[in-house]
This record gives sequence, structure tokens and C-alpha cells, in this order.
Amino acid sequence: MGRLRSRSGVAETRFVPQQSPSAADMQVKGQSSAADRMDVNQAKQEHLLALKVMRLTKPTLFTNMPVTCEDRDLPGDLFIRLMKDDPSTVKGAETLILGEMLTLPQNFGNIFLGETFSSYISVHNDSSQVVKDILVKADLQTSSQRLNLSASNSAVSELKPESCIDDVIHHEVKEIGTHILVCAVSYTTQTGEKLYFRKFFKFQVLKPLDVKTKFYNAESDLSSVTDEVFLEAQIQNITTSPMFMEKVSLEPSMMYNVTELNAVSSADESESTFGKMSYLQPLDTRQYLYCLKPKPEFAEKAGVIKGVTVIGKLDIVWKTNLGERGRLQTSQLQRMAPGYGDVRLSLEFIPDTVNLEEPFDITCKITNCSERTMDLVLEMCNTRSVHWCGVSGRQLGKLSPSASLSIPLRLLSSVQGLQSISGLRLTDTFLKRTYEYDDIAQVCVVCPYTSPES
Repeated sequence: MGRLRSRSGVAETRFVPQQSPSAADMQVKGQSSAADRMDVNQAKQEHLLALKVMRLTKPTLFTNMPVTCEDRDLPGDLFIRLMKDDPSTVKGAETLILGEMLTLPQNFGNIFLGETFSSYISVHNDSSQVVKDILVKADLQTSSQRLNLSASNSAVSELKPESCIDDVIHHEVKEIGTHILVCAVSYTTQTGEKLYFRKFFKFQVLKPLDVKTKFYNAESDLSSVTDEVFLEAQIQNITTSPMFMEKVSLEPSMMYNVTELNAVSSADESESTFGKMSYLQPLDTRQYLYCLKPKPEFAEKAGVIKGVTVIGKLDIVWKTNLGERGRLQTSQLQRMAPGYGDVRLSLEFIPDTVNLEEPFDITCKITNCSERTMDLVLEMCNTRSVHWCGVSGRQLGKLSPSASLSIPLRLLSSVQGLQSISGLRLTDTFLKRTYEYDDIAQVCVVCPYTSPES
């Protein structure tokens, strides 16, 4: 088990290369360079300097296991008196599990993606002679890259006996999997001999959150000219300790504006739908909802938002034990935009409720989604319940690519209930191609006449 000591309110867990791996799979290996290797029959060369590496972590709250009994039981008030005399319990609340004291970590612990890995490196001169030209280098080897974490790459001119060189390194972990901290020390003895040794510290980076996303397309209606996209983000805490979710936001791409739907607004303030204390317990899942709308300059160009489009990326910030912060950003989220074919027909205005056999007005918007000019003719076909008013087969004229045209139409319904608007046909005279549009929208048809009660 690593040795512990307190330094500036932060716990330091020291890693000893000669020991076996800890429960957190902390494996430590020591290795010397070719200059330090000796014949197998000879003893290994003793170095004048000693390298010590410690992970800097915050302490945890001390936990008690309260044992109580009733007054009529054999122990009487013995357990209560013992808990009151225990300095680790909270005075006046001795039966609480959490105490007032802090506990230094007894092992390496877990490192999660998005957290900051901090380590204290110390090189101590254990000999009785002065050592010169000391160079300490710390690199972090991941599966894809090797990073230099040393604060300074310049050599120290000399190190007297019982003196040390200290350095603290920090690194925001951005990859999961195996990481190896490589610490190398080179120096020169009084006799001019140059020596060099390295030590390796291996640890695993785990995944703290499981993020899943779903997209929902909602076609706009009434006077809106944009189509909304709803993003549902499901975030699950897959660690063994609770998290405080400080921020979960969506950074949209240049094509969209975003609105968060995770709060309930009142007259004076806005309250989160998750309550005032935004804690996420282990294995709990929380859903976040966002509404994205294309910006006007992109929404007017129907041909731009096609195929696979980039929505944006999620930015997640959380805090764990005693305020230790972690942050994750997802890769760019992409979705497949709905296909509308060559011509898109949508509704800009339609009433919710209409009277039986009374004409009502709607406004249709026709958009050319193709890359060619169209010459359109509008035909209106009656159905069993919906009857169109006006001339069918009228010319709409030429419509250039990405252009739109608004057309007011009148119709009536001869059947009560929820009726579908159907029967519109658009024909491109250039290609002699007809586009059919049924079930465009629904309207509630009611009877305005009520019979008197008998």
C-alpha cells in the first residue's frame, strides 16, 4: 500500500515501484537504460538519486458504522457513551454515518475520463556527494500519443546531499484505456560519470458517463419558416459515487440556434426540472432535452439542410468528492435530415377547429428542393369528407431552385370529427412529373347547431 502524507490540504498517494499492483490495477515497473544495466552475475548499480512519484488526490469524509440498542437491552447506554466519546462522530448527531474528520486515500483510486490527473514528482539526493546537471523529465504515454508533462526542460546545475527537486504535473485526461507515466532522471557524478534511469507507472482511465442521443424531427407549421429538431440526451452515471451535475449544455453548430428545455420558467425565476439539488446517483440516468431551429439564412435555402448535418456537441461538467471537477465534450453530433423530394409542401396557416359545411382558409407553402427550375400546375382533388373550393389545374408559374411560394386555398368539410386534409397534386410540366400530397394536416370539424334539450 502506498505511503501517505498531507501536503497543502491535498492527500498524496505515493507509488512504490517494488510493490505489487494495488486494487485499482496500479502497476509500477522500474527499468534502467543500457548504460545502467550490468551483467546478470553482478549486483545492480546503486543510483545516487531517489525518485518518488505520488498522485495528488483530495481526502474523503470519514464514515462511521454506528451501533445502537434500546435502553432496556443488556448494553444499556454503553454504545451511546462510546459514540459520544468518539472524536470522529458529529457532536449531537452521533448516529450519522458521516463524521467530521477527513480520511487520506489508502490506494491509487480511480481516474475517470475528463478529470485532471495530478502528480507530485520528487528527486532526492540520498548520497553524501554533490550531483550535477540533473534533468527530470515526465512523459505520459497513451494509446495514441506521448505527451510531455514537465514544467521545465532545463537541467538543474547541482543538487547537494539531502536536497531534492520537486515538481507537480497536471493533465486533463482525454482518452480512456491504459496510460503510462514515464519518469526519467539523468545526472552527472563528481567523477564526471553520466548516469540515467527511468521508472514507469501504469494506470487505467475509466469511462465515467454513458451518453446516448436521440433526434426527433418536427415539421413547422403556421407562420414559422423553420423546422425544429429535438435532441434528447440520456446521461447515465456509471461510476460508484454520486455526481453533482454542474452543467449540461449543447453547443450548436453554425447552422442552428438552440433552446434548452430543462427548466420550468415562472414569473420571477426559472427552476430546473431536476430540482434544486442536481445530484446523479450511481447507475442513475437523466434525460436532457434541447430544441434546435435552423438559422434564417440557412432555413430559406432549402437545399442546404439536406442529408447528414452537424447539430453540435454536448458539454458536460460535473463535480465529485469534495468538489473535484470533471468535464467531457462529445464529438460533433450528426443527424440525417428528412428528405422532402423535389418539391416540399407545408402549411403556414390552418385553423384548429372549423364548422361543418362552412368554408375555411388555409395557406400552403411550396418549396423547390431540387437543383432545377420547375413549372408547376396545382390540382385539387376532392375526397369523401373534404371538398376544395376554387379552380383546379391553375398555373403557378416557374419556381427556381430553393425558392418558395405561398398559396391561399379554401375548402370545406362535409363530415364531423377529425378530418385529414388531402387531395393536392403538383405537376411539373417540364418533366411531366406529378407529386401527390395526402394527409397534409388534420382539422377538427364540429357542428355549429345544437338541438335544445328535451
